[in-house]
Amino acid sequence: MSLLASSALLLGISSSAYAQTEVTLLAPNPFKGSLDKVAPGFDGKTGYKLKLTYGRGLGTKEQAARGEMFDVFIMLPPYLDALASGNIDPKSATTLASLTLSLGVKKGAPKPDISTPNALKQALLAAETVAFVDPPMGSDGTATKEALVKLGVWDQVASKAKMAPNSGVVGNTVAKGDAEIGIYWLNEMTNPGVDVVGRLPKQISTPLKVVAFVSTHAKDAKGAKALVAYLSSLEAEASYKKDGMLPGR
Repeated sequence: MSLLASSALLLGISSSAYAQTEVTLLAPNPFKGSLDKVAPGFDGKTGYKLKLTYGRGLGTKEQAARGEMFDVFIMLPPYLDALASGNIDPKSATTLASLTLSLGVKKGAPKPDISTPNALKQALLAAETVAFVDPPMGSDGTATKEALVKLGVWDQVASKAKMAPNSGVVGNTVAKGDAEIGIYWLNEMTNPGVDVVGRLPKQISTPLKVVAFVSTHAKDAKGAKALVAYLSSLEAEASYKKDGMLPGR
């Protein structure tokens, strides 16, 4: 009985220690491809175990505002409701990188000049079809609409647009030749059937920050802070830059 009791005690301690070392993270889908490359190194370097969950770019901040139980949230602004909820620590805000909109065409197709706002405007007006994410469905769709409104061509482009639920569908639409031009986040422009033309001019397209917050309900605040530090390290930053994102520093 003594041996059984000791074994049960050890198993209980082991389970408790495991639970304490797990760090949970909620991140937006637009950051998935890049985060999948960086995240695996966290466990070995820190001794913590990362449990990673992805959500919609527009939805993760809503999950934070509702108080869903994650130790760290990665969000795309604006996130006023999440801050007002008290579920994230505003002092922990750490910019990891910035997403930028890019324009792509079918592989091998002529690349239009988009080096200036006026050049981009002419390219968009000349195209028969333009594909992008439906604004209510994704962050890149919202950013695309904002850019086209600034450019003064939203109504003209929206009338001939092929709107999609996510950037993957936009890429496939362009790759198949069903749209002449596609606009979405550069780090997600990985479809082999799409050639990247370049980023939209900064005068009409502001980079969108990717920001990490520690939850005020974190089970292990030390582990949560270690995760944010890891994701904002120079090593992680170099990986994000390779994927076409701008550095967070």
